[in-house]
Amino acid sequence: MLNVLLIESDLDNTLLENSIKDIGYQCLKIKYGPAVLALIKDITPDALIFNLDTPSKKLLADLKALNDQSPLPVIMFVNDTTTDIINQVIKADISAFIVDGLQGNRINTIINVAIARFKHQQALKYALEEACVKLEDRKQIDRAKAILIKTQNFTEHEAYHTLRKLAMDRNITLGEMAKNVVAMSELFK
Repeated sequence: MLNVLLIESDLDNTLLENSIKDIGYQCLKIKYGPAVLALIKDITPDALIFNLDTPSKKLLADLKALNDQSPLPVIMFVNDTTTDIINQVIKADISAFIVDGLQGNRINTIINVAIARFKHQQALKYALEEACVKLEDRKQIDRAKAILIKTQNFTEHEAYHTLRKLAMDRNITLGEMAKNVVAMSELFK
């Protein structure tokens, strides 16, 4: 069962809360205020849903920071917005941003699409981080090979196999071994 934290500016409005509960999700509803982010960290919900008139720039900046530390799907229903707010929403990685469109029969679809989009974004971020690490490792390996070629008169093939053997003997990755060789060569400069 999905744990949803519903944050609303008007606690008297029960449409969204009832719709979430009707779907079968567990819903905790709180009033929007300055302590919201601390509560989010304490409660650790599976998804956040905001129902606000207009999100503040501070809230969007805080959500961006929260998303960088512990990402979760964020759905935001608002009554009014500006182009500047929309740009900040995109930067904050809000999973779904619905302007003036709160209808009970659409809530389930909106939540499901937002969660799917969130998972897709997280997969893309992970793949990008992994590619960056591999690229950095590749650069370090090339630098380490160049050092071995220059200092030990190895061929490129010999340098690579030497790095690989050293990495295997030490039970570390080839990238880590390459970083060690580069660091050692800089030490002796």
